[in-house]
Amino acid sequence: MSTLLHAAATGISVRQNVIADNIANVDTPNYIATSVDFESSLRSALADGGFEGLAISATATDTPVGANGNNVDLRKEVLAAMQSQYQYQVVTRSVTDHHSLIKIAAGGM
Repeated sequence: MSTLLHAAATGISVRQNVIADNIANVDTPNYIATSVDFESSLRSALADGGFEGLAISATATDTPVGANGNNVDLRKEVLAAMQSQYQYQVVTRSVTDHHSLIKIAAGGM
């Protein structure tokens, strides 16, 4: 469980960095936005029983390119940032709950 939660937190962190890069380059000519999809890799790793070599990578988005060659959609990025923040809160809460259960199981309160 700890490995799964760590992998999820890492994927969300990478996603947040990519979103921040996209927002920072909203006006950069010819900048192509990227996105992170780690959930499919996480599902596969979970099904296979191992998280070694979990692939977390950024890929170019298919958002239409504007006149300056830039395809960052600020509304989309802000929404993705909010969703990512919510996901991070859920994962960190799960980590806290997991550690509390371990502590209780070990006989400590």
